[in-house]
Amino acid sequence: MDSIDKLLAELQTEYKEVQPQQQSKSATAKSFIPSLPKSSFFIDNILAEVKADFAQEDAAIELKRQQRLEQERIRQEQLKAKQLEALKVQAKEWLAKVDPLSSEGLWFERFAESYPSKLEAAIEYLRSND
Repeated sequence: MDSIDKLLAELQTEYKEVQPQQQSKSATAKSFIPSLPKSSFFIDNILAEVKADFAQEDAAIELKRQQRLEQERIRQEQLKAKQLEALKVQAKEWLAKVDPLSSEGLWFERFAESYPSKLEAAIEYLRSND
């Protein structure tokens, strides 16, 4: 938007420089020159169009950025889901192998009491040991 503001400022400066030159011409010459308000209106319309184009381009860039962020978020969620599935497989294998009467098995029984299932407790246990 700074570039648009600079462009607007430059056009206004040029317009102000041209305006005194047009006013200094004779009265007969003025009748053949388009009136100042019309040219001002024309410049304002062009500037408004340029500004709208830049705003539209900025909006498109922002939309693409948001889409990339959303795609990355989805990719991260899918990766986490895959990791959780792999951890579930490991936890099931670990649960099948652990001797419930060993010190680790007895400790795990007490640890698992605070979880909704032994599988969830095993997942958490394996996560913490990685």
